[in-house]
Amino acid sequence: MESRFKLAEAKAGTMKSIDEHIQKDQSELEAAKATGDQAKQRHLTEELKSLEEYKEHNPEDKHDPTSLELYCDANPDAEECRVYDD
Repeated sequence: MESRFKLAEAKAGTMKSIDEHIQKDQSELEAAKATGDQAKQRHLTEELKSLEEYKEHNPEDKHDPTSLELYCDANPDAEECRVYDD
């Protein structure tokens, strides 16, 4: 049962932790370099930079952040990132 869950999780692209996501992106970046896929290299390089900055700013947070969390970490004053108290 557990292996089916892991397979489904991998297919969905969901990572358990930010470290797992960083590892996956590093591996994919090496593969993209080997095949000469420059667009994928640029995308993965930017994503790795965002993940590593998020990890640096939030060392106690181990979950895999969403793209919105990454954006808001880099742009806390952006309108999309504002939090209002009721």
